Amino acid sequence: MKRITKLYVSLASIVLLSACSKDFLSLNPETYVNAENFYRNESELKQAVNGSYSTLQGLGKINYWLFGEMRSDNTTYQNNTTDRGHEAREFIDQFLTSATAEPISQFWQASYQGISRSNEVLNKMEGVALADNIKKQYTGEVKFLRAFHYFNLVRQFGGVPLKKVATSSPDLALSQGRATIADTYDFIIEDLSEAVEGLKGIRYAAQDQGRVTEGAARALLGKVYLTLKQYDKAVEQLKVVTNLGYSLHADYMKNFAPGSKNGVESIFEIQYLGSNPALASDFMYRFAPYNSGFVITQDPSVQLAVESGWNIPTKDLIESYENGDIRKSASLAERFTNANQQVVNVPYIKKFNHGFVTSWQTDVNFPILRYADVLLMLAEGLNELAFSPSGEASIYLNAVRRRAGLSDKTTTSQQEFRAAIMQERRVELAFENHRWYDLVRWGTAIEVMKAHGVREKARGTYIPANAYTITSNNLLLAIPQKEVNLDKLTQNPL
Repeated sequence: MKRITKLYVSLASIVLLSACSKDFLSLNPETYVNAENFYRNESELKQAVNGSYSTLQGLGKINYWLFGEMRSDNTTYQNNTTDRGHEAREFIDQFLTSATAEPISQFWQASYQGISRSNEVLNKMEGVALADNIKKQYTGEVKFLRAFHYFNLVRQFGGVPLKKVATSSPDLALSQGRATIADTYDFIIEDLSEAVEGLKGIRYAAQDQGRVTEGAARALLGKVYLTLKQYDKAVEQLKVVTNLGYSLHADYMKNFAPGSKNGVESIFEIQYLGSNPALASDFMYRFAPYNSGFVITQDPSVQLAVESGWNIPTKDLIESYENGDIRKSASLAERFTNANQQVVNVPYIKKFNHGFVTSWQTDVNFPILRYADVLLMLAEGLNELAFSPSGEASIYLNAVRRRAGLSDKTTTSQQEFRAAIMQERRVELAFENHRWYDLVRWGTAIEVMKAHGVREKARGTYIPANAYTITSNNLLLAIPQKEVNLDKLTQNPL
């Protein structure tokens, strides 16, 4: 996907900025690009579709792990006594965040920016001469992306404003208020169902690998149904995915290495390009302890500081790996040796540490949907429908375990199998932003996070006394206060 990755951030920015200023200058030079003289042919429409992907890159670099992983019991943060500039991130980890917190506003705004780009493509597509199959493909791609943004929003905020069409004038910018959670999910399912139909049978050339596929649309639809506890529908979608040619990598670490991007296990991942500062990822810098110098990143030109020490693995997660599980050493390290040859007992994520192109720029993609996730969701759904000690669900669960170097899991009850799935998802998908959402949909988030809070407070006196005081209100984020004020939205209980 390198070819499309190179252009979609700059192209989408040009289109959006030009559209905002179209009243400023009515006569444009021929080289000027705006929403009025763009979208003239298939090539330009494809560039706009590419632009719809670009919002994922910014969200993936901070927001997704901040709200999907650090908000869970999998990771925490390293207390940086030398710089207190990112307390807002710490408050998210501690369940102390407010409606005015900048990270929450950034997450909300970037998600709606992605939705807006999808809406703009859908709006302009009708005016472009396209073959039916191309129109279905582009529609499927942007509807998947729109659904993915709404799925993240509804899981974090509850019912949200549903913006289904492009905003053609300022007076249409305000929403009709928050939709219900049920209506939000109905819209997500509608979008993903149309994406499945539009993407059936699509096979991409090498330069387009990484675009949304039928498998991605079905896998995400299956996850939506699993979240809603509609297990029969989840199983129906996920079983189709098992027949679309995916397989588990023999080497677990290849799922995250730049040399094997978009491989046999990849269903959908955020694409990053290390040679371009606007398109590069930087996970290994952010996830390395801030006092590790360059011994972890191996980048001598960067001495880590305030932007590092995030998403630090918890002791509880580290101890949850079984003996012999190869995923542990592939995913994390428990300590590092600093430049003075001193052992420092601060753990860190290794999963996304694969070298750099230039300082703070890496080629590492971020997985959103992997085949292992599909197998574990399928096993979970089948177990919820009907437990069988050695049935089909066990086959899927144990396929994932064997790849990790572990023996088959034997269970004697539905509850025991459910616990096995919870454990397996935690270690297989560690640091891939699934943990918080899993805890919430399992109904265990309050209990698990209270216990996590006790462990965190035991680590140091720097944690506020009221941290990790978790109730059902904390399962949803506050709606950004400026959105409440401007759009007259109902705030979540605080």
